[in-house]
Amino acid sequence: MPTLYIAVTNHGFGHATRAASIAAEIRRCCEAKGVPLTLIMATKSPKWLLDSYLKGDYLHRPVRFDVGVLQSDSLTMDKPATLAAMQRIQADQEALIAEEAAFLQSAGVDLVLADIPPLMAKIAHHAGVPCWMMGNFGWDFIYRPWVQENRAFGAIADWIGECCSHAEKTFRMPFHAPMSSMPNVIDIGLTGGTPTYGEAYLRSLMKSDTPSSHTVLLTFGGLGLSTIPYQALNQFPDWQFITFDRDAPNLPNLYRVMDQSMRPVDWMIVCDRIFSKPGYSTFAEACLLDKGVITITREGFAEAQILIDGIQDYAPHRIVDVQSFFDGDWSFLVEDLLPPRKTEQLDKTGKETVANAVLERLRK
Repeated sequence: MPTLYIAVTNHGFGHATRAASIAAEIRRCCEAKGVPLTLIMATKSPKWLLDSYLKGDYLHRPVRFDVGVLQSDSLTMDKPATLAAMQRIQADQEALIAEEAAFLQSAGVDLVLADIPPLMAKIAHHAGVPCWMMGNFGWDFIYRPWVQENRAFGAIADWIGECCSHAEKTFRMPFHAPMSSMPNVIDIGLTGGTPTYGEAYLRSLMKSDTPSSHTVLLTFGGLGLSTIPYQALNQFPDWQFITFDRDAPNLPNLYRVMDQSMRPVDWMIVCDRIFSKPGYSTFAEACLLDKGVITITREGFAEAQILIDGIQDYAPHRIVDVQSFFDGDWSFLVEDLLPPRKTEQLDKTGKETVANAVLERLRK
């Protein structure tokens, strides 16, 4: 029975959800072709999150080979703690490589798919197992601008590039950085989940028949934000808002999603627009469903501007200064979204491309 090991970077929820959506598509393809599959999801992301995208049996292996960026919420970064954590991982790499390479061999892993912990490429190489990377940036791209604050980030970025050189190939998603340190780059389409529920069912849960043109999904990442100015919703008594923030206040026009099995993509179908911070998974799923996006800006995280540029190119959009967001004047919600700057459409078959390539490799 072929065994696939999917390693996920430990940063927020977006990497885990897009990796799980691809894992689900790989499983579907394998089942359609009668190929049995043993699936291992290697991440400290919670199992309930993976389960919301990935149904059926799999081994959840809670290991960590990177930290991404350590954050107290979806915008507030702790750069010193991030640097210290990555330096510890670099210092401990020999032991980490030996231990996980032994696991790959004992589990009979045939292929590693990594989104996008750099050390995983070295681990797989040590175990004699091919490693494919996937993502829209590498962590060296995030860390290198921070050299201006602490030169030690340069050494970590160089190390990341060296780690990634041991991979066999890289699937590069839309809204991407150059990813010049990644080997054999292959561009693919959008990835993401598919809504589970019908619009009528979701509206029955909300007890709302507000038209989609006045329904907005508020989604600011898995870590959330500590100071969302929910009082701004009082400006729009005839609008319907949806949030996954369980600590949000009880407002008449705000529906709080309490069911952990539900995902933002499930609720996008009842909305005209998505109000978010910059995030690949949210942007990709909105584009898969042809939804408009309102996004706040984010300073100091290099991926954010690439995402903002991409959403302006390919989706109806509006860009909101983060300070305006926190100040609570949300009058921009009623303004028309700006049309995409480009006329061409994004390819929507990213997860299918990866799944078919994995299936072909596992059948060899």
